[in-house]
Amino acid sequence: MRRVWNPLQWPSRLAIRYITVAVAILFLLANYELWQDSQFWDGQTRPQIPVGNHPIRKLMVEAKAHHDSMLAKQSHSLESAAAAYRTRRGRHPPPGFDLWFKGAEEANVIVVEDFFDRIYKDLTPFWALNASDIKRRANSWHHVVRVRNGTARGDGDITGLVPWLQLWTALVEEMARFLPDVDMPINYMDESRLLVPHDQIAKLVQKEGEDRQMVAVENATTKYPGLSSVDSASPDLYDPKWYGPGEPYWNLFVRTCGPDTPAHGVQQVTDWSGPAKFPKNYRPNYAYKGYIQNFTASSDACLQPHLRQLHGTFIEPISLSSTEELIPLFGGSKLPQNNEILIPGAMYLDKSEFYSGGKSHGSSWARKKTGVVWRGEASGGRAKEHNWHHFHRQRLVQMLNATEISHIEDSGVRANSFDLPNPEIYPSARLHDGNLGSWIRQFTDTGFVHTCGPEECPFYIDTFSKKNHLPMKKQYEYKFLPDVDGNSFSARFRGFLRSTSLPLKATVYAEWHDDRLTPWVHFVPFDNTFQDLYPVLDYFSDNSEAGDAAARFIAQQGQDWSEKVLRREDMRLYVWRLLLEWARVCDEDRQRLAFVEDLHGEGSF
Repeated sequence: MRRVWNPLQWPSRLAIRYITVAVAILFLLANYELWQDSQFWDGQTRPQIPVGNHPIRKLMVEAKAHHDSMLAKQSHSLESAAAAYRTRRGRHPPPGFDLWFKGAEEANVIVVEDFFDRIYKDLTPFWALNASDIKRRANSWHHVVRVRNGTARGDGDITGLVPWLQLWTALVEEMARFLPDVDMPINYMDESRLLVPHDQIAKLVQKEGEDRQMVAVENATTKYPGLSSVDSASPDLYDPKWYGPGEPYWNLFVRTCGPDTPAHGVQQVTDWSGPAKFPKNYRPNYAYKGYIQNFTASSDACLQPHLRQLHGTFIEPISLSSTEELIPLFGGSKLPQNNEILIPGAMYLDKSEFYSGGKSHGSSWARKKTGVVWRGEASGGRAKEHNWHHFHRQRLVQMLNATEISHIEDSGVRANSFDLPNPEIYPSARLHDGNLGSWIRQFTDTGFVHTCGPEECPFYIDTFSKKNHLPMKKQYEYKFLPDVDGNSFSARFRGFLRSTSLPLKATVYAEWHDDRLTPWVHFVPFDNTFQDLYPVLDYFSDNSEAGDAAARFIAQQGQDWSEKVLRREDMRLYVWRLLLEWARVCDEDRQRLAFVEDLHGEGSF
């Protein structure tokens, strides 16, 4: 029986020793760098007792070591990039890889093969489908970015719709002359739509692994037949079975969870009348002493069945039109178990100040207000009188409302939407002993700019007061910028990262950039229960000690890094590479389509 080549096979014992030593050295270097960095520790305020006693300190040091180890893998030549590809992917790069790498060099793009893992997670199951079927279904979708003869165009009726198709088409046009003919069907909904059950995806992934091969150099080809035959056939729209609003979204989602996950088989709650429920004495495996250690796991609802009644996406999304069939569809975000193919969100391509703050990225750290600011709509799902207190944005706003907190402290009765943190997990005088409300009162400026009208939502009248809109550039005057999901991902995250303030992030959504951002180095993660939000803010808001210096360090690291890996050029190179791969997946001769010129000394440039 032929043995399938596995790029992730367990290394030899000697290799393990080398890896262990290398990781240890990187850990020590990261620790030393953080300790010596003048932005992290001012020489005159460096404490005599290391702040390593706080869990966040340990998480920052480990994260910095991980980030440095990733950067050590950077490819500086076509040959090293192609070799890294073959090692990690188990096949040759797609045709056009040499021109893609040249484009990366010209745009000063940091090429680390790990940064593109998302592409292969998304495309792997499609390799197990019939290429002709994929091609026809992609061609006939409602909204499609098409590349023909080196030119991109957007097809589909966009009357009354946001300009996502135009924004994505403009991005693809920037590299279209280097692409084969290809169709990129677009999901125009906020919400992701593909929920293929776990057992089906597992079979497709297994088949892809069995079929994967490193084609012999002499058998490789770079020739695509084009899509003229598909265009002339004008295939009918493929219309799978769709689930609509009558189906609880969680009950569809949970079928995507593996049999070994806590959420497997757990159905949606039916009684929303009581307060939002949080796990007792919650110490998840993805956290270290109450603080997020594995951000990917913290975003995975399959590991957290309690999120079915703590996040609007799972309670009642604004729109529901989902299928359990794997069809070609691209979108800006998705739940980790959704099956769309991720591209940069269209709002990240929009140059308006609404999402980015424009050219202003904020003042220096020393001139900022030591406080939290948040503005937004009461989005995230279809909240109603009996269930609104289970929604994530409503929970955030109430948690940062001093009047609400003081009432809890005075009465001893918890709020319907949240509970105070466990003092055994988060021991802090500022969080307990009746001190939280007074601190939040002078520390936060948060609220909804829009909920819904009093006729539609009378239950909000006595709970949420309307706040004036605050432009992003004004929000950058504050040190701390919490960011949570809306109807899907939050489009402000890139702007927050590019600012001089400190982004704090909780999400259940995956995005294109996840593999190139490191929590605790570029932003601060917090849990989707928000139970750790107060403790995180408590640590970072101490002006006289190391917490404030640590916050300044992460804010600066995040801004510097985002200007290297989240530019438009980086988004263009990501989509360029994705479409090279996608064109190959859609071709009947995909197993032979390969870039191999580096293996016999010939390239396209």
